[in-house]
Amino acid sequence: MSVGGLAVGLEVAPADRGKRLSPWVYALVAVAALVVLSVVRLLSGATDLTSAGTVQAALTAAVPLAMAGLAGLWAERAGVVNIGLEGMMVLGTFGAGYAGYQWGPWAGVVFGLLLGVVGGLLHAVATVTFGVDHIISGVAINLLAPGAALFLSKLYFSDAPGGGQKQSPRISDAPKVTIPGLSSLLADIEAKRWFFVSDLAGVLRGLTTEVSLLTLLAVLVIVGTAWVLWRTPFGLRLRSCGESPAAAESLGVNVYKYKYLALVASGAFAGLGGAFLAVSSGQYRDGQTGGRGFIGLAAMIFGNWRPGGLATGAGLFGYTDAMALRGSSAVHALLLLLGIALVVVAVIQYRSGHQLLSGVAAALGVLFGYWYFSTDEVPPELVGAAPYVVTLLVLGLAAQRLRPPRHAGEPYRRGQGV
Repeated sequence: MSVGGLAVGLEVAPADRGKRLSPWVYALVAVAALVVLSVVRLLSGATDLTSAGTVQAALTAAVPLAMAGLAGLWAERAGVVNIGLEGMMVLGTFGAGYAGYQWGPWAGVVFGLLLGVVGGLLHAVATVTFGVDHIISGVAINLLAPGAALFLSKLYFSDAPGGGQKQSPRISDAPKVTIPGLSSLLADIEAKRWFFVSDLAGVLRGLTTEVSLLTLLAVLVIVGTAWVLWRTPFGLRLRSCGESPAAAESLGVNVYKYKYLALVASGAFAGLGGAFLAVSSGQYRDGQTGGRGFIGLAAMIFGNWRPGGLATGAGLFGYTDAMALRGSSAVHALLLLLGIALVVVAVIQYRSGHQLLSGVAAALGVLFGYWYFSTDEVPPELVGAAPYVVTLLVLGLAAQRLRPPRHAGEPYRRGQGV
């Protein structure tokens, strides 16, 4: 492939190997997953498994994680590990709180995004220009950002109407869209509690009713990232900086410039995720991110450093988080669902030749199944931990054949490969 002098682009940034699945396979997997949800709903009586409210809550929880994962993807594809995403999201939440209550939600989103860019530039100066270890720089940002946000919160929100030392005044929500006529039709079908059909109606209703424009923006950003990084000369050059910066530089790519651009984008997306948290909840609050930057990184790794994969990982956590909000009975049904999922993972790992992982997944699947059938509810103390446990188990046991960018996390100086 020849792109602006990068004539051996496939040598610089080799394409990910492996058989590509067709869209029909993904559609079949989605249908099979919905059938399993329908079966579990019938067995457990937990109607919230596929209700429109659960889907809407899952979307709200998944978007900040997807933005954090996307931020990590941009950085690591250019060769820079960015564990400072949590701090950049914190800056985004404060920016949204500061501008949102004064000038509206969209001003809050823009200001949150800009403060995220500031965090990304700080990481770029430290790692790209001065060669600071990427982990140390990221940890420093995670330590500095919450302190700075809390100081600014006390400075600007303490005397504001409805504000406080650790929270902003109320922010109006972003506009939401609903497909006219379809919502009521789907609601009628969902209320019938038919096998699969009502479950499908509930999912579709959740995806087409009261959907925030910020959620639609996040979807466009994910799709746009896939196109930019894998279908344009710019994306090829950026990815080459994470695969072999020395080879890229020898072919005329300004490695420093592309790393800076990637970290600006990374900070912007992390700030956008933080802004979404503040706007969707109606205000900025201290500690609002709750570790979502790190969970976003986990979703990115689960997704093999690709937009579609990280969106799936974010959606998994968002769904389990939504179920936890439904209470103990919903989480109890989640035990059976998790048991089935782990048995499926065990079969997949066995067919892939990973006998040890297959055995662990199968044993855990049986254990969760036994837990479900031998109890009537989950202790309230464990309900809040359910999203983290489910995400850890599925991501840890299902993610195999990962191929990170070859030079991600390694410091690079100009002329290093000469």
